[in-house]
This record gives sequence, structure tokens and C-alpha cells, in this order.
Amino acid sequence: MQSRVGSLVKLRNLLTASRNFLSFPKTLISTTSLLFPPATYSTICQAQEESVGEYVRDQPKSSEEILKNWGCSDTDISKMFTRRPALRNADLDQLQFKLNILSGLGISASELVKIINCRPRFLSYRINHCFDERLEYFMRLFESREVLVKAIVKNPSLLTYDFHDKIKPAIALYEGMGLSTSDLTQILLSRPTLIPRTSFNDEKMEYIRKTRLSNHSTMYKYVVAIIGISRLETIRQKVANLEKFGFSEDEIFGLLARSPLVLTLSIDKVQRNMTFIIGKMKLPAPVILEYPFFLYTNLEAVLKPRVFLAEKMQEMGLDLQIKGPVMLTALRMTEKRFLKAFVNCHPKDVADELMEFYINAKGVKRLAEDYSKKNFQQGFPF
Repeated sequence: MQSRVGSLVKLRNLLTASRNFLSFPKTLISTTSLLFPPATYSTICQAQEESVGEYVRDQPKSSEEILKNWGCSDTDISKMFTRRPALRNADLDQLQFKLNILSGLGISASELVKIINCRPRFLSYRINHCFDERLEYFMRLFESREVLVKAIVKNPSLLTYDFHDKIKPAIALYEGMGLSTSDLTQILLSRPTLIPRTSFNDEKMEYIRKTRLSNHSTMYKYVVAIIGISRLETIRQKVANLEKFGFSEDEIFGLLARSPLVLTLSIDKVQRNMTFIIGKMKLPAPVILEYPFFLYTNLEAVLKPRVFLAEKMQEMGLDLQIKGPVMLTALRMTEKRFLKAFVNCHPKDVADELMEFYINAKGVKRLAEDYSKKNFQQGFPF
């Protein structure tokens, strides 16, 4: 019995020793791995490491640095940051990406300044949406990269307007009204806001028909564009304003056919110029049908001073007088030419007197003119 018990004790000790022996390598491996960590070997040579380091160091650290690398001067950058302060903290990758797009179009640093001045948030917008399709479409329309860049500088939103819902439908409207590609190019350059402001209805189409212009007429594209971007209520008010001076509907639309820009003049300007022409110059109202420049001429800087100077010359009994057909010519002259023809041609004492009178006449301003310019912003004129 004792021998059996002894045998069992020996067997137990043997099994315990075996378990300890089998577990020993695990403990050994764990310990050695802590004491001697596995070696790692780099496959990058020293020269490669240096080039990677230089690449990282060469990456622009700010939007100012990106703009400088793109070709902008310190003055250009200052102007853009003043107009759009948030540009200082722009996402660098996005900014670089957008500048690369503009470079591909051929836009220069000076042109970018004009774009930011016109649309301060331009670089915050997405300009790569349908970009290839948009570029192809505009190249067919403008026919050259130079004209396209000129159009973009005038209206940067050409790159941000919805291509399918805004640009194509607006252009299609004008094409449907008989405007050619060259016509569209001209009006897009002269009326940069043409695309977002265009709308036509039956009443506007009737106004166009009343001008009796064919789609081959030189003035047709301008009439269509100005009526297209004008508010309907504004057109009604401007037509009614001319009717107050005794013009018939046929005369008004005949005037618009010959000089479409009359429709862009404010009601106040037309009223003031017409009042001066009829009241002070004693000319009949229909004179503007033959000479529309009377409506465009600046009342305070040109019409009044030159008419008053003509009266002064008459009072002084000078041989040279400004009246009749000469008055029509004098009112259309540049300032330099006018002074040479009617002031500086006299003896010095007379010329000095006339010049002083002329300067004083130009210095007379309308009541509250300065206040209105400082405190109010003129909106879109039509």
C-alpha cells in the first residue's frame, strides 16, 4: 500500500515538473522580447529621406505664400485680403486647386485682383462643377480663350452659375430670338449680369415689336438685352415718364430703336435734363428725338456750365458766340477741346474771366448732392 502511495507522489511531482518545463519557453520569449526588441530595417536611403524632408519644407504654409508662388505681388495680395479678409484662412489645398484651374484658363494675377474686387467670395465657391462641359460650351460661344477670360473678369460668376439651370436656358432664349454668337458675345461683355437677370414675357415681347427692329438690325441685340434684363414695372414707369413730356408711344419706341440706352437712364435724370432743355435752353421737347445726347449729358458738369458760359459770352458782347448749331457741337465736345475752342482762344484777361465763371458754374451742386452720395448706394439702374 505504501509503495503505491509513493508511486503516486512521484508521478505527481513528475507531471508538475513537466508543466513547468513546457511553460518556460513562453516566459523566456516574453522576457527576451522586452529586453531585446526586434530590429527594423529602412528601405529608404539617406538621399531619399533628405528629398522627402525638403519637399515637406517647401510646402506653402499660408494662403499668402500660395498667392505669391502663383504670381501675385504684395500689393495684389493686400488688395485681395482687404476685400476678402477670410482669404487669409482659406483651405490651402482648395486654394491651390482653384488657382491651378484659373491658371489653365489663362487668368493672370492682376485679373484675379479684379475678380476678387468684383466678387469677394469667388474663391470660396465651387468653380469646378461641370467645369469641362462649361469650358467647352463657353469656348464655342466666345470663340477664343482671350475673349472668354475678358468675360470672366467682367463677370466671375460665369464660373459659378448653375450651368444647366441658368446659363444654358438664358443663352437659348436669346438664340431663339435671333441673336447670333457674335451678338451674344457683345451683349455678355457689355451687360455682365445678363444671365441671372434675363426674363421675357408677352408684354416684354410686345415692347420689342413696337421698336420695329428686325433681328438683322445693329440695334436689335441691344434692345433685346436691355428689355430682357429690365424689370417690367421699371419699363412701364420710364415709358410713362417720357409720355409726360408729350411724346407719343410711337415716338418713344422709335427713340429706343435708335438709342436703346435711353432705357437705362433713371427717371430722375431724364426729368431733370428735359426740364433744363425745355425751361432754360428754350428748346422744344422733340429735339431729343433727333439729338438723344441731351439726355445722356451730365447736367451739372456739362449742360449747365456750358449754357451759362454761352450766356456770359453774350453779355460780354464777344465776337465768338455759342448758339444755334454751334451749341449742339459745344455740348458734345470733350472738356479740353471745349476750353480750347471757346475760352483759351480769347485774350488772357478775357480768358481768365471766362475760366473763373466757368469753374464757379461747375462748382454749383444740387442741394444735398454730397449727402446723398455718401449715405446711399446706387442700385442696379434697371
